[in-house]
Amino acid sequence: MKAYGIDAIPFAHEDLDKWRHNFTGIRYLHPQTNLLVFGAIDDVWATPEGELIIVDYKATAKKIAPASEEDLYDSYKRQMEIYQWLFRQNGFKVSSTGYFVYVNGKSDAKAFDGKLEFDVNLIPYAGSDAWVEGTIIDLKKMLVSDEMPPSGTGFGGVPCEFCAYRDNAKEAGKRFLEIRKSGKKK
Repeated sequence: MKAYGIDAIPFAHEDLDKWRHNFTGIRYLHPQTNLLVFGAIDDVWATPEGELIIVDYKATAKKIAPASEEDLYDSYKRQMEIYQWLFRQNGFKVSSTGYFVYVNGKSDAKAFDGKLEFDVNLIPYAGSDAWVEGTIIDLKKMLVSDEMPPSGTGFGGVPCEFCAYRDNAKEAGKRFLEIRKSGKKK
């Protein structure tokens, strides 16, 4: 924080370890849908004014790592916005700006020598959780619906990344049945 000029300190809270745990995280029971929404955060910082800053750590080894908000995956951004929303629903004052501490493994090191070296980049992200409430309501509608959503649809206008697999598997299954019925071997 000091190196990047951020006026904040690590947030001390009795539930911090629980919020960091993958199977508990910070939770909110959404009253309209009765869905329990939760997420395991990496870190929380607090400003002198008492506003919380959500921080997410990302570690990769890419030739070119993200350096700005524009470079971040949409899934990272949505993850940050969910965390911000969860903290707000739990009564905390939360900054709309969160941070990604992005560490990228150095691939140009001359030798491994039993240690990994990383470039560290702090990427601010101005999130908006305005989409979360409607998405939770839509999710509940889909879960109780008797119909499968059409292939290619996703929440918040984000395409489903598994639809191509599902569509291809369905087509492969049809071809298999056709071949089996015809008695031909391929």
